[in-house]
Amino acid sequence: MSNQNSKNGMNRRDFLKAGGMGTLALTLGSAGIFSLNSSEVLADAADNPTSGFGGYGPLVSDPNGILDLPKGFHYKIISREGELMTDGAKIPGAFDGMAAFEGPNNTTILVRNHELGAGPAFGSNPYDASAQGGTTALVVGPNREVIKEYVTSSGTIRNCAGGATPWGTWLTCEETRSATHGYVFEVDPQQPENDLSRTPIKDMGRFAHEACAIDPATGYVYLTEDASPSYLYRFIPNDTSQKPGALQKGGKLYAAAIEAVTDPSASTFKTGQTFQIVWKQLDPHLCREDAKAQGCIEFSRLEGAFFQAGVFWFDDTSAGEKKLGRVYRYVPATNTLELFYEGSDAKDMEYPDNICMTPWGDLWYAEDGSGDDRLMGITPEGKVYPFAHNRLNNSELAGPTFSPDGNTLFVNIQSPGITFAIWGPFQRRNSARAREMSYAVPAKPFTPELSDKFAQLADRNGMSVLEAAAFERLGLKI
Repeated sequence: MSNQNSKNGMNRRDFLKAGGMGTLALTLGSAGIFSLNSSEVLADAADNPTSGFGGYGPLVSDPNGILDLPKGFHYKIISREGELMTDGAKIPGAFDGMAAFEGPNNTTILVRNHELGAGPAFGSNPYDASAQGGTTALVVGPNREVIKEYVTSSGTIRNCAGGATPWGTWLTCEETRSATHGYVFEVDPQQPENDLSRTPIKDMGRFAHEACAIDPATGYVYLTEDASPSYLYRFIPNDTSQKPGALQKGGKLYAAAIEAVTDPSASTFKTGQTFQIVWKQLDPHLCREDAKAQGCIEFSRLEGAFFQAGVFWFDDTSAGEKKLGRVYRYVPATNTLELFYEGSDAKDMEYPDNICMTPWGDLWYAEDGSGDDRLMGITPEGKVYPFAHNRLNNSELAGPTFSPDGNTLFVNIQSPGITFAIWGPFQRRNSARAREMSYAVPAKPFTPELSDKFAQLADRNGMSVLEAAAFERLGLKI
């Protein structure tokens, strides 16, 4: 990490404002089946509670006892575990991560993970016939009704999260590690099971994968690990053409470490000195062992990941003094790691899991583990607000993702598996505000606090509080 991040005389914030980084907007699905609330009043004013700029106001209790939303929003249940797919087979359960893609004839294609373990495969062309996990796809019409539902991959284990690629495929990740499982698979949302979907990308590592996100400027893949401790990985493909199947050509896997400090005395740090994240190359088959041996950063338990406007966002679900979770952001162009948000009050954050960016630039995270899980938002201005409350206790929300036009949110409840389509007075797409989130500073009550020693170091070297906090929490000794 660098405390003096500049490019051609601009500091990091100016550089980000200038829009000099690659951008990947998460554009994902649409669908429909249950109605809630009324009065869809569109509003743009920043001080209006129904505007996306600061949240949408208090949640309205769902008379069906399933999903509370703000006034003016509606939901449909578009898919349920145990119902029938187009071919007559039952929809598998344990709904988890999702992405959505633009389909033909004004349709949206959702790809959905199933976090299932050992057992008979639900597909006809599985990677492993004795593994129950995999992915299904839903073709959703403009009326938010499912036109077609089918299997896109099968024979994998605990497909938890993953990530959408810039070239229109879905990377589904196994959250397990065994002799033959613990890999990433690439899925074409418009194709039933094929050779691509059943071919593990072994160079991406054999570990308990959680999520991944791709920097569209380079084609590099950033990956999180759901284990304790866990490591942050980066995969550099041999083929960076960014097209289906290119990742299967292999590449090199790395894990993040803090650059060694030769003299731990704080008095040796000089103004203008840089501090860096360094990436240690790993054996992909023994990546955890290799990362530990090379002293790579040990996080508590990593979960969601998302890339937008030149920034890779990820969360550590049970980290922090109160074990409520942290949100980090990493800027590849400047090699800058920041601790953006650290949960200190359960009313604002409790075990963040899947994350996404809204089309208008807010960061959203789904909570997992409190028994009273919500979908929460953070604005560039530092406001934290709820958007949805899952009333089915002891079942997590998962896979929040927006349709390509930004008008529909899709989200799952894991068990019993339910996929929702949600619509209402969402804010318009705002790419400038999305870029603003890339360099925003959280409101003072949510800014991570520094020890006096680290605060002095940060001030002396021109480091932001967020940069210094990341180093302090991750074990830099001074």
